[in-house]
Amino acid sequence: MSGQETPDAVDAPVLRVVRGSPTPARLAALTAVLVGLSGDGDRSGQRGSGSRPRTLWTARSRFARPRPAVGPGGWRASSLPR
Repeated sequence: MSGQETPDAVDAPVLRVVRGSPTPARLAALTAVLVGLSGDGDRSGQRGSGSRPRTLWTARSRFARPRPAVGPGGWRASSLPR
């Protein structure tokens, strides 16, 4: 605890259940998701120092089929490999 924080700020809950009674497992899952989405923390997949940039080799768009050709004979061009 640093000298600037008040004891009330440290004891304040980060998450508060407003309605219902979730199980401890559900609260733990929600906490894990929120921490993962926040971008804070030391994660191995995080970009920055020492991580390699993502290549197009693993891009999902490579595996999607292209749009069929528009115009006369487009149906024929849609079945041919590219």
